[in-house]
Amino acid sequence: MIEYVRGELVELGPATAVIDCNGVGYLFNISLNTYSAIQGKKTCKLYVYEAIREDAYVLYGFADKQERELFLLLISVSGIGGNTARMILSALSPAELVNVISTENVTLLKSVKGIGLKTAQRIIVDLKDKIKTGAVAATGNAVASGGTLLSAVNTEVQEEAISALTMLGFAQAPSQKVVLAILKEEPTAPVEQVIKQALKRL
Repeated sequence: MIEYVRGELVELGPATAVIDCNGVGYLFNISLNTYSAIQGKKTCKLYVYEAIREDAYVLYGFADKQERELFLLLISVSGIGGNTARMILSALSPAELVNVISTENVTLLKSVKGIGLKTAQRIIVDLKDKIKTGAVAATGNAVASGGTLLSAVNTEVQEEAISALTMLGFAQAPSQKVVLAILKEEPTAPVEQVIKQALKRL
């Protein structure tokens, strides 16, 4: 079991990061929260969750233990897989998610793409007590998400946002349409903000 990987951050996108650790490049699936936290860094440390299946070996990376803890709780809920958990953690910060579950805010949870009413209710029922008793509740600090790209050029933000959305499983045409609409409204919006808004609209 890999606990964490520390090394040089050689590639970073809103949905994936590659860390070079002693000459081996590890590809991690990450959330927008982790993207915001490690953006602009030359080296970083990611806490790891390994998803080992017959057909794939997938690594998920998290900027802090709290986010990984929430991810593990989410995938323990029936019907929630790694990508759906990552989608939830991209739409909501760890602190927001803890708040949504503890206040039983079904409406906000349901606004996340791919989460219907029954799934939102199941997440709240399954995790409410675990959130209250677990270490997650003790650390309610959100990962800073105000980082803007060095080059906030529209086309660059647009391409990164569309690429991240397609990696998360959305079709390219609707993703492009939504991203363009968001950038028309907010031309200077950083990529993670564009993706967060797109997740609510798609």
